[in-house]
Order: sequence, then structure tokens, then C-alpha cells
Amino acid sequence: MTNKIKAYKKKFDYSYTSGVYATIELIKIRPEIVDAVYIHTAYRDNDELTALCEARSIPYVYSDKAFSIANQKENSYVLGVFHKYVSVLASDQPHIILVNPSDMGNLGTIIRTIAGLGIKNVGVIEPAADIWNPKTIRASMGALFHIRHESFNSFEAYSGQYPDHRIFLFMLGGTVLAEDCPPCRQFSLVFGNEATGLDERFMHVGQSVKIPQSSCVDSFNLAVAVGIGVYVFARKNRLV
Repeated sequence: MTNKIKAYKKKFDYSYTSGVYATIELIKIRPEIVDAVYIHTAYRDNDELTALCEARSIPYVYSDKAFSIANQKENSYVLGVFHKYVSVLASDQPHIILVNPSDMGNLGTIIRTIAGLGIKNVGVIEPAADIWNPKTIRASMGALFHIRHESFNSFEAYSGQYPDHRIFLFMLGGTVLAEDCPPCRQFSLVFGNEATGLDERFMHVGQSVKIPQSSCVDSFNLAVAVGIGVYVFARKNRLV
């Protein structure tokens, strides 16, 4: 089976989970898309993993070669191979919209954070970091499989598809504090990328929102800003 393993590329119709926890989440939540699980011979605590595979009729194989072929880190002892699937946002639930996020670690961390705060929908405006990349999935700790996600060619494409959502734009020049925004059932929290944030054209498509900060920094890390903003809205709307 190792001859089917290759270093991941975005054009593939399959991807990998790297690490024990992410692979177990994949198996528990979406067993139907799992092709195989590879286990490194250095991994010892494999009873739960192999039992899960056997219960769901998922083939597993011990192979060190698979990890070197897939360019996995030395501390990764489990590799899940799965087929990518179509996902769309739930129209009656809150959305997190990320405009051109460029860092896969940030993207994965954001997915893990919002899932933990009760929001299960993330939209990504292209161009953007690859949500299916094993680095993204590893950073999400498998939370990717708990949420719905959808990519869009532009913000206009997103807003046209989900016109009933109230849009809140997180910007340095926002006019309202996040905690002062009103509760609402269908909201979209929009964040710009790591380098430039949201440009001025977004001021006209929704309510601009700011997170107060001291003069010691020019801005928050994207994943941190999303965590703060989502926490405020999740508590306000009783999602957690």
C-alpha cells in the first residue's frame, strides 16, 4: 500500500491526517472517507487506534516507509489517508469568513478554536491557504471534520449566496466594539488576512467592529483576533 503514498499536493483528491489525535477524530467522525491508516513501528499505544479501524472495517498497516514518502515529521507516528469531500455552509447557522488567509497553521488553529466555541461553519475567500493540507488538519487537531467549510472566489460570491446573514467586519478602524454588537441568530464574522487585514472597501458591506488593544502592538495575530471575536459573539448569542 505504500506505493500509493506521495508527498501531498493540493491537486490530489485525497489528503492525510498526521498524528494520532487527528486520525482518531477522522475515523470517529467520517469513517466512510478513510482509505487506510498507516502506523509507524515506533508507535506503541495503538490499541484504541487499531480497535477503531477494525470496528469500522478500515485497513491499517505498519509501515515506516509511508511516513518518509509523505514527508511527515519525526514525531508523527500515525497517518490517515482519506478522500476529500464536498462541504457547504449551513444557511441557518453563524459563519466565520476568512478573507485570503495565508498561513496553514493559523487556519487550522482558527478551525479548532471556533469548533470549541460552538461555531461549525467557516468560509474561505480565495486565494487562501489550503484547508485540506495535512499541516492545516494537524493544527486543527482534527476539528476540521467537525465543521462545515466552503471556499469562494470572492467575498461578493459568499454574500450573494448567503444574503440573510448580518455581516460584522473586524477591522482596526472599526466603529463599534465587539461586545457592543447586538445578538442575532444568523451572523457572519469577517476577518482579513495576516498581513493586511480587511481593506477600506469592506466598510460598506456590513458593521465594522474593533477589538480594543493597547499601543504596545499594532495588531493581534489573526488566530488570536478570531478567538477573541468569536468568543464575544458566542457568549452573546449563548452558543457556549
